[in-house]
Amino acid sequence: MNQQDLIRQLREANGTKIVMLVADGLGGLPIEPGGPTELEEARTPHLDRLAAEGTVGLSIPVAHGIAPGSGPGHLGLFGFDPLRHQIGRGVLEALGIGVEVGPRDVAIRGNFCTIDGEGRVTDRRAGRIPTEVGETLVAKLADGVQIDGVETLVEAVREYRLVVRFRGDDLGDRVADTDPLQTGLHTLEPKALEPGSEKTARVAAEFLRQAKEILKDEQPANFLMMRGFAKFPDISTMEEVYGLRSAAIAVYPMYRGLAKLVGMTVVEPGRTIADQFEVAREQWDNFDFFFIHYKYTDSTGEDGDFARKVDVIQALDAELPRLLELKPDVLVVTGDHSTPSRMKSHSFHPVPLLISAPATVRPDEVTTFGERPCMKGGLGQILAKDIMPLAMAHAGRLQKFGA
Repeated sequence: MNQQDLIRQLREANGTKIVMLVADGLGGLPIEPGGPTELEEARTPHLDRLAAEGTVGLSIPVAHGIAPGSGPGHLGLFGFDPLRHQIGRGVLEALGIGVEVGPRDVAIRGNFCTIDGEGRVTDRRAGRIPTEVGETLVAKLADGVQIDGVETLVEAVREYRLVVRFRGDDLGDRVADTDPLQTGLHTLEPKALEPGSEKTARVAAEFLRQAKEILKDEQPANFLMMRGFAKFPDISTMEEVYGLRSAAIAVYPMYRGLAKLVGMTVVEPGRTIADQFEVAREQWDNFDFFFIHYKYTDSTGEDGDFARKVDVIQALDAELPRLLELKPDVLVVTGDHSTPSRMKSHSFHPVPLLISAPATVRPDEVTTFGERPCMKGGLGQILAKDIMPLAMAHAGRLQKFGA
């Protein structure tokens, strides 16, 4: 019996409310040896109070030493083993903007980028072009790319992001990304990782060949990279596993796609974290579980902006009273992975984790929320997939196991 089968057997309904607040890329590192991390540097009186009243620890998104993408990171938080449920980012991005992904489809996440005259990448995000510029470029691709025997769809997401969908027969999704992951290198050719995906690799290569010609005179977005080739997976829903009516309050499309993948109802989030907390208040009676996603702790880390990441952590903390007024029975605060601004990327480091559950929590001796305090917390280091069973238990939603 696996963990989800056990939860299905033991779950029971009641009126308790669970909130999972995910500060994307929350974990960080000191800039200088012995210095504070971004979370430790930030002034977070509300998170510190929750840490003092609750219990803290560290979450391991996938496994020790593994730096996860956002998809595996979130699936773990939702209680789905990311090593068992490997889901490409393309499907998540597509679902997040309402693009249908059927059995004959492969969905791909695209990033507009900037290349020089030699074809080397000089900016992997094309200067974070405005969304309206991305939409114009996507329209040119949609009108210009034609591939025999395959239906192509291209849709804008936000800023430099787009979705490409191939529809046709015999399309596999085991194709390597074309992003070299650093500047100064050429983009990679799409490479099939198994024989059943060779057609997809050929189609992707032809798409990129035509796209380079269409975009060659554009600046700064004069090419694109493909990531996360994916078909729709076979996966259970939150209600099937946990018996929870679940809502997702997420601004960015990919995280809305993740939520849809596991059967959450995606509600319109507004634009700010204050808006998201207000939406939670408006929807409070309609759902048992609320996933609230905060992006900016990740994007500032990827930009290498330590001070800005501190600022957005403080901004999140300043708005927390709006959420706390709802008095959730269980509040989980964590991230899907660490994004230290020192590294400018997702990292393998465990993520700070806080559980507030006034009726059931066993407080530890930690009084502040940060990486060093969390190392000493009562939760210890746990796999992300074990957070949901803990939340269910604190919410009184699990019966006793065995006689």
